[in-house]
Amino acid sequence: MSERSDTIVAIATPAGAGGIGIVRLSGPAARQIGWKLGQRRLQPRLAQFVRFRDGYGEAIDHGVALYFPAPNSFTGEDIVELQAHGAMIVLNRLLRRCIELGARSARAGEFSERAFLNGKIDLAQAEAIADLISSQSEAQARAALRSLEGAFSEEVQALQKRLEMLRMYIEAAIDFPEEEIDFLADHRLMSDIASLRTHLAELLAGARRGQRLRDGLHTVLIGRPNAGKSSVLNALARSDRAIVTAQPGTTRDLLREHIDVDGVALTLVDTAGLRDSDDSIEQEGVRRARAELERADLALIVLAPEDEDQLDALRAEAPARARRLVLHNKSDLRGERSPSPDLQKLRADAPASAEIHLDISALTGAGLASLRHQLRQLAGHGDGSEGAYSARTRHVLALQEVAEHLQLAEQHLVRNRAGELAAEELRLAQQQLATLTGEYRNDDLLGAIFSSFCIGK
Repeated sequence: MSERSDTIVAIATPAGAGGIGIVRLSGPAARQIGWKLGQRRLQPRLAQFVRFRDGYGEAIDHGVALYFPAPNSFTGEDIVELQAHGAMIVLNRLLRRCIELGARSARAGEFSERAFLNGKIDLAQAEAIADLISSQSEAQARAALRSLEGAFSEEVQALQKRLEMLRMYIEAAIDFPEEEIDFLADHRLMSDIASLRTHLAELLAGARRGQRLRDGLHTVLIGRPNAGKSSVLNALARSDRAIVTAQPGTTRDLLREHIDVDGVALTLVDTAGLRDSDDSIEQEGVRRARAELERADLALIVLAPEDEDQLDALRAEAPARARRLVLHNKSDLRGERSPSPDLQKLRADAPASAEIHLDISALTGAGLASLRHQLRQLAGHGDGSEGAYSARTRHVLALQEVAEHLQLAEQHLVRNRAGELAAEELRLAQQQLATLTGEYRNDDLLGAIFSSFCIGK
């Protein structure tokens, strides 16, 4: 970790609305540097018009200086923001002058890191800042803002308190061994553990929704050659991203597109048609398609009318953990007739929780509104995520580990009344939970998180 007694500087915001850029300082010398640069004493929380000058007294620019004294600032240190015209040559001159006056260039994410180290935000809120900056949809931005405001952290802290109370109860039994059996046989104890596991399951489900919103639903299009996979991709992207021809096997390699489906981020991957082929290039395309499927959250199975009998084979291609959305494409060629009895049976046999069927036409647009709606639902937009918070893979993995420790604690109590072992599992669960907010941390984790930030944030 860096010393926090020094003063850092960075171009926080290049030219924005109105062509205004911001150079930000944080640290004990920030106010003095701002005063020397503008040759005017800065007053707390007062926007002051100043002329920024270089070391020879020549004007660099004129703009506004703002001073936020510690500890009531974003980083918890003295902060000075210099607002100038947004030309990079001007902002770079301001940056160089600040460095001449004693500041040093900030590392990526160092402002947010200092805010975390000074107790202004926790680690989950710090990550939410980066998520908000990188948001590609309205839903992502709303979820990141809720995390930044503490929605996720509050849930974690509530769970921490319940874990702590449970540990205290069990450890009290250990401290009074003559009463231990009575304590550990208490029905209320087992009820509390069951309630705690339910609470954790709800938090984990919310974190998974947040992860899907943040990362986007990883969706892979699969089907036989000429089923219309590329046409579906183009229809969802609302542009001709993929080449579409009547010639089977046109798509040989993966085509990956990051698109916004009505406010929800989606990573959509078009793949080669799945079939046996003597063409070595097409064989490689099929191999890559299958490898991509292993990473899919959702498999979009595209069927042309002549491919309906291939549904079972295509189902088998999708990984067990992935949801399936079956698109009966080219509905314009089917006309108004009802599906065949065989097709009706295929749909009826599909588990409702794992598979959804839609009739669409990528050519005419029929059924695409329903497809977009289903994608929003599957991405988490329709299952409570209007109030969702942003979450990351590390959050989900940590909560899964907490769940495992809780399960082991319950087993130790139920099977052999082993209070010491149960207490240790609860301690490990608390420690794992504390990594989410940074109460329990290591420097490697912090370095990995903050290095992914933008300079000046």
